[in-house]
Amino acid sequence: MKSHIPATTADTGQSNATLVSKTRPPLPPHVARAVTKLGADLKDARRRRRLPMRYAADRVLISRATLHRVERGDPGVSIGVYAALLSSFGMLERLECLLDAPFDKRGLAQERTRLPQRIHASATTPSDPDSPANV
Repeated sequence: MKSHIPATTADTGQSNATLVSKTRPPLPPHVARAVTKLGADLKDARRRRRLPMRYAADRVLISRATLHRVERGDPGVSIGVYAALLSSFGMLERLECLLDAPFDKRGLAQERTRLPQRIHASATTPSDPDSPANV
């Protein structure tokens, strides 16, 4: 996706004749598929609720064209728009829980490998008040 942004001169702030090309690097295929699926799922959620595009877009203060881009899975749309749509469908908690520890299998596995193998009690370490020896 290319967009052309007019270059400005630093001292005058005026646009000159040259154009600066701004390109977005392509997404890895598995990421593109996930974003496309998210867009399709949002479209299905809107349709299950029998919401016309105009009404759904107005609810989250976006244009119908932006909603169309979301539903196609355009990665250039901000995550805030995706979050606003999830919220309007009553599904924001899915986004809020996205990286909760129970779902972070790789992070938990790495954490487990860094845990100490043994924990030695020292003379300065207070004993556990809930241990059976202290009850």
